[in-house]
Amino acid sequence: MKFSMIFEAQMANPTAEHEAQVLRDSVAQAVLADRMGFDTVWAVEHHGLKWYAHMSAPEIFLTWVAAQTERIRIGHGVVCMPFNFNHPVRAAERAAMLDVLSGGRLNLGAGRGATAVETSMCGVDPARTYQEVEESLRLIASAWQDPEGEFSYHGELLDIEPHHLLPRPVQRPHPPLFMACTRKDTLKLAADYGIGALVLGFAGVEEIAELRHIYDAAIAARTGERFVSTVVNDHFAALCPTIVLDDREQARQIGARGQRFFAQAIKHYYGAGPVPDEAVDPTVDEVAKIREAAEEHVAYLHEAKIPVKSGSTAIFNAEHAYGNADDAIAYVERLQAAGADEILCLIQMGTVPQQACMETIRQWGEKVIPRFRNTN
Repeated sequence: MKFSMIFEAQMANPTAEHEAQVLRDSVAQAVLADRMGFDTVWAVEHHGLKWYAHMSAPEIFLTWVAAQTERIRIGHGVVCMPFNFNHPVRAAERAAMLDVLSGGRLNLGAGRGATAVETSMCGVDPARTYQEVEESLRLIASAWQDPEGEFSYHGELLDIEPHHLLPRPVQRPHPPLFMACTRKDTLKLAADYGIGALVLGFAGVEEIAELRHIYDAAIAARTGERFVSTVVNDHFAALCPTIVLDDREQARQIGARGQRFFAQAIKHYYGAGPVPDEAVDPTVDEVAKIREAAEEHVAYLHEAKIPVKSGSTAIFNAEHAYGNADDAIAYVERLQAAGADEILCLIQMGTVPQQACMETIRQWGEKVIPRFRNTN
């Protein structure tokens, strides 16, 4: 079982000053995670999503983290691979440079960056994103596998005559490859491509088990014709929103409030919801509020005659690893039984104080992670 953290650089008060503080605080969290025994720190890539994610240049953030850590792996979770976000040659050059400078600690994930805000900002054609992500993965993997760094690529969208792709990564034949999987179709694609799945949803243990079954079924059915590399990485990482404190109820309230803000922020960009509510009222029962928000969302879907599917209200599920260390251990045991190879801890949410983030990391390192080391 692997343990990691994922960063959105999310914030409820997006002034320039607070933005800078959140980014510095996120680095401090990653450095502590290295000391506390976490295996990987992942950073997303998003553009123009105020409140929801200010992590627009993860390669810079991750390089800064790598320079201040010793052993934790550095995860691009993920690079937006459509060409107008990142040309695959440039993505490969930056990633390989980071792999070299970190001493071979890089994981590289791919994603579509598919919000309308992002695609319109960068001139990305939404209709081409799946195809461009696949071609990027194929180009990068094939280029990295040549020990001389020379490659050519002839695909449906790109035609590149022989060139040298430099530098070459330290990990041979290349760093592990992953894909962001927020839907069943992308999970099947990851299996077909032979790359790891970063399952980034809030639905909880039951849906993780279902998604693991879908991933395994796709692995069993694949022929290998769509593999993007000669190296196969069948790794399944599951999101785990968490706040862990000695005071169980305080942790549940802080976690539920952070998740409620997360839900408001993501709905603003994916569902045209209102601007996130930045007010934090200490007297509010946040668990009740997030359930109330779920009921309101279901009512909206019914009114709009939109089918309510299992994932429709996933973001409003507050039954995660919020509580004390024993609560987190019990939740990880359930995720492990559901088939997770890696626990992707989401701690840094827009309203969670830095002190609570740091204490959560410490509690995981001292009390939670050791329970799953060197066990069968």
